[in-house]
Amino acid sequence: MATQPSSNSFLFGGNATFIAEMFARYIVDPSSVDESWQGFFAGLDDDARGVLGELKGASWARSRSKIIGAEDPTAAAPAKGKGGKPAANDAAKAEVSTESARQAAMDTARALMLIRAFRSRGHLAATLDPLQLDARKAHTELEPEFFGFTAADLDRPIFVNGALGFETATVKEIVARARAIYSRTIGVEYMHIQDTEQRAWIQKRIEGEQENTTDFTPRGKKAIYNRLIAAEGLERFLDKKYTGTKRFGLDGGESLIPAIEQVLKRGSQLGLREVVLGMPHRGRLNILTNVMLKPFKALFSEFQGNSAAPDDVEGSGDVKYHLGTSADREFDGQFVHLSLTANPSHLEAVDPVVLGKVRAKQNQKNDTDRTQVMAMLFHGDAAFAGQGLVPETLALAELRGYRTGGTVHFIVNNQIGFTTAPSYSRFTPYPTDWAKGVQAPIFHVNGDDPESVVHVTRIATEFRMQFKRDVVIDIVCYRRHGHNEGDEPAFTQPLMYKKIATHPTTRQIYEDRLIQEGHLTREGAEQEVNAFFDDLEREFEASKSYKPNKADWLEGSWSGLKRAPEDDRRGSTGLDPSILREVGYKLTEYPEGFNINRKIQRQLEAKRQMFETGKGLDWATAEALAFGTLMVEGVPVRLSGQDSGRGTFSQRHSVLIDQENETRFEPLNNIRPGQARYEVIDSPLAELSVLGFDYGYSLADPHALVLWEGQFGDFVNGAQVMIDQFIASGESKWLRMSGLVMLLPHGYEGQGPEHSSARPERFLQLCAEDNMQVVNITTPANYFHALRRQIRRDFRKPLIVMAPKSLLRHKAAVSDFEDFVPSETFHRVLRDRSSSVAGADVKRVVLCTGKVYYDLAAEAEKRGLTDIAISRVEQLYPFPHKPLTEELSKFPNAEVVWCQEEPMNQGAWHFLDRRIESALIAMGHKSKRPVYVGRPDAAAPATGLLKRHNQEQAALVDAALTL
Repeated sequence: MATQPSSNSFLFGGNATFIAEMFARYIVDPSSVDESWQGFFAGLDDDARGVLGELKGASWARSRSKIIGAEDPTAAAPAKGKGGKPAANDAAKAEVSTESARQAAMDTARALMLIRAFRSRGHLAATLDPLQLDARKAHTELEPEFFGFTAADLDRPIFVNGALGFETATVKEIVARARAIYSRTIGVEYMHIQDTEQRAWIQKRIEGEQENTTDFTPRGKKAIYNRLIAAEGLERFLDKKYTGTKRFGLDGGESLIPAIEQVLKRGSQLGLREVVLGMPHRGRLNILTNVMLKPFKALFSEFQGNSAAPDDVEGSGDVKYHLGTSADREFDGQFVHLSLTANPSHLEAVDPVVLGKVRAKQNQKNDTDRTQVMAMLFHGDAAFAGQGLVPETLALAELRGYRTGGTVHFIVNNQIGFTTAPSYSRFTPYPTDWAKGVQAPIFHVNGDDPESVVHVTRIATEFRMQFKRDVVIDIVCYRRHGHNEGDEPAFTQPLMYKKIATHPTTRQIYEDRLIQEGHLTREGAEQEVNAFFDDLEREFEASKSYKPNKADWLEGSWSGLKRAPEDDRRGSTGLDPSILREVGYKLTEYPEGFNINRKIQRQLEAKRQMFETGKGLDWATAEALAFGTLMVEGVPVRLSGQDSGRGTFSQRHSVLIDQENETRFEPLNNIRPGQARYEVIDSPLAELSVLGFDYGYSLADPHALVLWEGQFGDFVNGAQVMIDQFIASGESKWLRMSGLVMLLPHGYEGQGPEHSSARPERFLQLCAEDNMQVVNITTPANYFHALRRQIRRDFRKPLIVMAPKSLLRHKAAVSDFEDFVPSETFHRVLRDRSSSVAGADVKRVVLCTGKVYYDLAAEAEKRGLTDIAISRVEQLYPFPHKPLTEELSKFPNAEVVWCQEEPMNQGAWHFLDRRIESALIAMGHKSKRPVYVGRPDAAAPATGLLKRHNQEQAALVDAALTL
């Protein structure tokens, strides 16, 4: 018995003729082949059946009839002679007819396999490299001989059922059209897409009458040419005026500019109204001016060393090729708003930030079908292939909490990294293979063929707008200069740059083409180029007196917000108990007939008791009250992180799951009609991309409370790039505020090095110029006020919360309604209100932050101490100089100790010691310097042995409380 093939690859190569023969017999008479082959042919999936032909479904009978002709043996039985046997001549005719039908069917199968080969791998034979340096091997599977066709077969008509637009065609015609479509200057990868509708859409779009080209009008060709003049002209002008100055020019990849214009133009026709762009250095200045319409004089002014912002705007600023801007463009009466996101040098880090901004804008516009707002990302080839953040970001594309309806990705494929050749940085033929993981179509195109670049960009834009999926355009080009304009690329790539030195520019190549086609004259081309340079000269002269008149950081959604003042900045965060009860009761309710988990039911009953008495509110309850009260005030709340719905420590339960049918119920979204929305997302197991996404969301919507939660505090290690280069410094570098909240579980409970510390020292080291807030809070009420003040002030700052673990259920870590009322607010410094010690009699003040306070307080109470006060520094930055001074002034005769759980070289000690010292000196305190109490220096954040942890914890508590 024959063995059934195990994979579609079996249909190719040396098996092609055998399979075609078997398939031909099956078409003529299914019973003529073994049962295993009958099952194989009958059960082909859509993808495999495409190899053997579009001979399925309703068209099967018609196609079968077409292949074997009118004398189909199964259509009518042959005439019979005497004795019921077929007449001899009829039998002979039937045999001949059957053999002819089998041969025709075999030809059809082989022809369709040949076509399928071009659809799958025709891109490998395309002329993609403008420099023609890639010595591509021959691809025999794209030759007729591979499928058993001989020279005598090439001119014989074969039925192919509409493939490539042919009903019937010769092998020569099939190969010629297949090469024109799949192996010219465009290579398309789409057969990896599992969705048959998407795959069929692309196939139909590129196999149409134009053979994967667009017949541009003279006006369209002129528009492309003018964009190339602008793209090339700017780079040449900058090279002339600022020779050797870094600009990371687009030289060699100028076709990107008309491609972007096509996205905007075609997208606007399909409903697109806003695009958020993210990109690396290369070509940024070109896009800023030629796409974003930044005045050339403004750019030239920056080259002369002037700031991009007015003189009265503070901050570090950033280099020209990191800056963003926004603009409104009009295309055929439709306006499209563009915003180019500022980015750091870390390649690809801006990707998730852009997507987060897009998601926020879609929510603001109620763009539920994700047509109006879209992301456009630009990549270098080496970065797209090498940076792990690329697949992390791609993986967000179809997730419910992060979906944006698809991104248009452009890869400016330099065919080199900084100095690294592709063969050293990847083992795949293209840098785009990550995109196959999300089944995005990939269009490879020769950058020196601008019409093909614009053509595939149009298809890609239509695909994104139709299917709301990511799509990739890989513009294969080159980098005319080194990594930057001061670099010498011939050190490492002498052959490539010898070829580049004599290679005409894309504009020159296209200019010659238009002249040959009669759309342009040499004199006319020269006049247009000179006219653009004249415009740049005028802008250059104007740049000498150019002064920016405003910074665009508090416009649009940010209107009404201000720079942070220097006072206490408490905000109005307290609420009347009636509001707290209204929201609180709703948090404990669920629909009638909802099969709630019994353990959660008991928790909700306990919460209801809290709201009835106004006593003993725990951490998770205070958090839910902060969320709920903001939402009834019209403030949306977004919380994302790993297992955030339930909470890592089973503390939150903001999503209730029916135990019978797993339907979801979110109490926070059912408080009051007309309230704002609560969005809680269980994120993928990724930190860098998700934190970047939520940071981007906060940039676009300052009137939403946006929170990212690390499952454990140490998970933030994987997101450090986003913290260093965006969250901590974005306002100073780019004048971009953010109100993002980061919840980082922190506290020493004997859970080992990785689940103890959220690395507060790293955040504190980054603190300067009032850039963010770092808190380590000990009471639910203070947490409530800290969250609400993020929105109830007229400025925004990132908030880093060293969130507790054991305090979530600690009997002493509770708050009463009196701590939430309008007269209350966030307290930066807290003293134990139960302390009975008198100020003058206190011999020691123990300053601490976070969970260790409860260890100290319990031991002090156990010992009955009356001469030691314990004060909590709830906010580590901005340093609470005034309230701490007021607190310490109550104890004029006391020595001051700083106690922390973290090792000495970690935690807050090295950040706070000089600041506490400064406060003591300023107030003339008896104690001139704080004394450290805590764990000694350590390489790891904590021990992994519980016994040792308990010993260390007991020792530091004892040292803090022993005079």
